Amino acid sequence: MNYLIVGAGNASRPVARLLNYLNHNVVITDLKDISEFKIEFQRSLIEMEKEGVTLDLGNSNPSIDGFDGVYMPPTLPESAPIAKMISNSNLKILTNEDFSKIVNDLIPVDIIGITGTMGKTTTTFITTSLFKQAGYNVWSCSSLVNNLVSEAIIDGIVKGKAQNCDIAIFELPHGTIGLLNRLDIKIGLLTNVAEDHLSEFGGSLEKYQQRKLILEKMSETFIANYSCFDIINSQRDDALYYALDEDVDFKGSVGDSSLTVSYNNDSFTTPFYMMSYFFENSVAASALALTYGIDKNDIIAALTEFKGLPAHMEDVGEYNGRKVILDSAFLYDGMKITLDYFKDESVVLFLDHFDTLSLRDKSEVGNLISNYDIKAVIASGFNEVTQEVEMSAAQEILDAITNPNIIKVAVENIEIAASETFKYSKPGDIILHMGPLIAYDRLTTVEKIMKGLDGGSKKYE
Repeated sequence: MNYLIVGAGNASRPVARLLNYLNHNVVITDLKDISEFKIEFQRSLIEMEKEGVTLDLGNSNPSIDGFDGVYMPPTLPESAPIAKMISNSNLKILTNEDFSKIVNDLIPVDIIGITGTMGKTTTTFITTSLFKQAGYNVWSCSSLVNNLVSEAIIDGIVKGKAQNCDIAIFELPHGTIGLLNRLDIKIGLLTNVAEDHLSEFGGSLEKYQQRKLILEKMSETFIANYSCFDIINSQRDDALYYALDEDVDFKGSVGDSSLTVSYNNDSFTTPFYMMSYFFENSVAASALALTYGIDKNDIIAALTEFKGLPAHMEDVGEYNGRKVILDSAFLYDGMKITLDYFKDESVVLFLDHFDTLSLRDKSEVGNLISNYDIKAVIASGFNEVTQEVEMSAAQEILDAITNPNIIKVAVENIEIAASETFKYSKPGDIILHMGPLIAYDRLTTVEKIMKGLDGGSKKYE
């Protein structure tokens, strides 16, 4: 078939690439020229063009002549000229449901799906470690590989990973669930639902919850954090629950350098050397593995060797006697866990711009930070999504910090913020990063941070 893909955004690119892989003739059109996309999206489009997709970019008046089918992303306004043309045509419209079923049919193995507001990346990573320890050839897709997990999944299909694995373990953010909403999930897991991304759902927490609960509808077996009991139980009375120190199906208890998981009148205790939110996410991963049938001895072996994952309380070394920790926490609960962990240390904190595709409450961040004895807070005003300096966003955080002992500094970007931490710290201090950009665009953000750390350590040595 000849397919027209409207838009070259996050939903349209994976659709175009997969249809091309399936030997359809595919044209992807967009108002924007390729130079107007972020660099990583430009790379993706260029790769698709090499594979055979026709790029029709920078076209304000595309034609629908000669096409048999069309895909329109959910974000396309009905008032858009091309949307009106399509509605008045006889073109076959490919829906997200149609596309999801195509993807599902191309994955011949069991799928484990993991969603939630916080912890889904960590839980996916740990779950992958447990299955690998048990001898499985795992195809794992998460935002650690590609922030847009839907693209990572399609990339795996195109490159044969779906055919060369024993099990697929997918992190499923809300955008990916929206596109791939008809997968057959063997076991689904929900880590939590917090107030985030609401700007993408018209400010409605209920709509955001319903998007997450698509995973429950797709799952043969469903596991959830006990904090989600009220929104899950009314939907599904056979769900299983996990938590720390709660009488649930999978109960985790933290000891001195150990973690105990109790389940089905059985339990195991494993040496465990990680910190903060890794505890509960490790219980979640254990619940998935045990439910699937993994032996507890393999879980113990994997958790004993678990050393964390990039940008989640990641120790990147010492610079001029300061230990530097990179953390991707950006929601209230996650930030509180991290700040509590370092509450007895002398800390200089540097922060991302807190808005990505979602608008967030910056004053809430400042109010939280006010509760801690932090030496200085350096906030970046650069928005990676819009590629613009928005100093008001940095200032909103700083204005909400009421602790008079905290030095407050606003700078133009995260590289400068990392560099300036050395100006306000001394040997023995902790330099701590927090914010969403590492999760949104890990490679670019970490590269900028490391460049800033290197420059600052020399400038202020």
